[in-house]
Amino acid sequence: MNLIKSLVATAMVGALAFGAPVATFAQDKGSIGISMPEQTTLRWNSDGAELKSALEAKGYTVDLQYAGDDIPNQLSQIENMITKGSKALIIAALDGTTLSAALEAAGEAGIKVVAYDRLIRDTENVDYYTTFDNFQVGVLQANSILKGLGYPENQGPFNIELFGGSPDDNNAFFFYDGAMSVLQPLIDSGVLVVKSGQMGMDQVGTLRWDGATAQARMDNILSAQYSDGTRVDAVLAPNDGVARGILSSLKGIGYGSGDLPYPIISGQDAEVPSIKAIIAGEQYSTVYKDTRELARVTADLIDAALSGNEPTDLDTTTYDNGVKVVPSLLLTPYEVDATNYKELVVDSGYINEADLQ
Repeated sequence: MNLIKSLVATAMVGALAFGAPVATFAQDKGSIGISMPEQTTLRWNSDGAELKSALEAKGYTVDLQYAGDDIPNQLSQIENMITKGSKALIIAALDGTTLSAALEAAGEAGIKVVAYDRLIRDTENVDYYTTFDNFQVGVLQANSILKGLGYPENQGPFNIELFGGSPDDNNAFFFYDGAMSVLQPLIDSGVLVVKSGQMGMDQVGTLRWDGATAQARMDNILSAQYSDGTRVDAVLAPNDGVARGILSSLKGIGYGSGDLPYPIISGQDAEVPSIKAIIAGEQYSTVYKDTRELARVTADLIDAALSGNEPTDLDTTTYDNGVKVVPSLLLTPYEVDATNYKELVVDSGYINEADLQ
């Protein structure tokens, strides 16, 4: 018996040394389905790759699908993952209200479901939610705008325009509410003036977070409200893609040249083009959310849940999806501007400095 044990141990050491069968033995924990919304936003490519790598390192096979910004396509992909017997689903939903029927089938099959960065609504069949502190994202954006304006040393008044994220993304409301918790008192007091009068997610939302949609809306605001020679001092932009759309509109009528400086513009996601815009003095700030860390903790959570261990340190009060409060794991976001981008996103390895040249 001891000889057999010795031979088995020797074989395993040899396998480790030469790297062959070990990978095969490791891939015995089942399949995980990952559904990402699209690939045109830089962060979703990163999220998908990081999740796949983290889960494969734990011994799972991974079915990673991108929905191409098409809701029926995402639904079909998820249904296919369920049919193929995925043990868990990680879903960044295009529309968090359209998946109830598919997830009912997942629940009946005992498949664990994690809403990834976007809350899935109107279903009891979502087990966990992993994201960043989304209300705090909005607070960071608003405070960054005030810092860029020089408030309170400079009392204004300042002209500000407000943009929100996609109305079908639950996170967009948290971002907006967080920002308005800071901005609304200053709007009420007259320090900030929304010259267009457009406020509330029903008026400022940007469907699908589309930069072109944001650009068109900013074009209309500039034409209708600022053709009298007044200038925009600040713009609340919910993410970097929307911010770049707004910038394109502003550049089109001469902002950034002569005596017409760019407004203070916020953002989110710390995308390379927007970090370059921050360095160039075009976009003022963004919010850095280390999606590598989000992918890692999501993989840890899935592995714990599938191993029969209840994940710990979950928020069990904040995120009500209309049917249940979904246990949530919340990470910390950080404001990034020209003074700290190198420390936060370059030195951490999130962005290669060469990509910013």
